[in-house]
Amino acid sequence: MGLFSAILGNAGHANKEDLIKDFGRLMIDGEDIEMGFKLIRDVFIFTNKRLILVEKQGVTGSKVEYKSISYRSISRFSVETTGTFDLDAELKIWVSSEQEPSIKKQFSKSVNVYDVQKVLATYVLK
Repeated sequence: MGLFSAILGNAGHANKEDLIKDFGRLMIDGEDIEMGFKLIRDVFIFTNKRLILVEKQGVTGSKVEYKSISYRSISRFSVETTGTFDLDAELKIWVSSEQEPSIKKQFSKSVNVYDVQKVLATYVLK
């Protein structure tokens, strides 16, 4: 992920081994990381059980919030691909019966949003 893309708020791929090292203590037995993305200080991780959002707070980032969203609570999602003049792709996730998306994330062009959609579809549609 390039610095310019990160400054714009676009997430890029995170290394799976780094995610396991940094966030393995959040996992339960039988839970595996499918893919993850990093956005400056924040991370979001798709596992075979849930979606984990890691949000660092404050100036120093020493306070961290871990949000765990089960796939069964996701009512719908959308993926928007990049365009000719559009530098980012977008993911929107609605949790339960909310009218507006609960989660909105932007991805750099380096991320294949079809892979993101496939992981979500695999677990949400079970």
